[in-house]
Amino acid sequence: MRKSSRSRSKINWHPASDIVFRIKYLVSSIGLDWVDLDNVHCVRSENANTRAYARIWGLGRIWQEALDLKPAYVLEVISEKFDRLSQEQQDKILLHELAHIPRNFSGSLMPHTHRGTGSFHDKLHKMIAAYKKAN
Repeated sequence: MRKSSRSRSKINWHPASDIVFRIKYLVSSIGLDWVDLDNVHCVRSENANTRAYARIWGLGRIWQEALDLKPAYVLEVISEKFDRLSQEQQDKILLHELAHIPRNFSGSLMPHTHRGTGSFHDKLHKMIAAYKKAN
C-alpha cells in the first residue's frame, strides 16, 4: 500500500556553506571560468524523496525577466545520500551537477541526452579528468 503524500515528512532546505566552499575550489582548480560563483547557491536538503544524490535547479528566463534577476542556479545536495560519500565521490557528483550549467550561464540546464561535439558526457569526462590531474 502506498503512503499518502500527507504522511511524508516535509523537505527541509538549509544553506550549505561547505558545498559553496567545495564548488569554489572545483571551479578554480579546473578552470570553469564560465561559472559565475556569485549566482550559484548551494543548499542541503533533508527528507527529499528522490534517488538522486544531488540536483541542480536553474532560474529560467521567464523568472529572470519577471523578477528582474540575473541567471542563477541552486545546487542541492541530498543530505541522507550525499553526506555519507567519500570526498572524491562528492566532488564527482558536484562536477556532474556543474556540467549541467551551459557555457553561456543563461539559467537553463544542459540535458544528459545532448549528442555530438560538446555533449554533456564529453564535458563531464573532461571535467573529471581535469579534477584528477589537479588532485
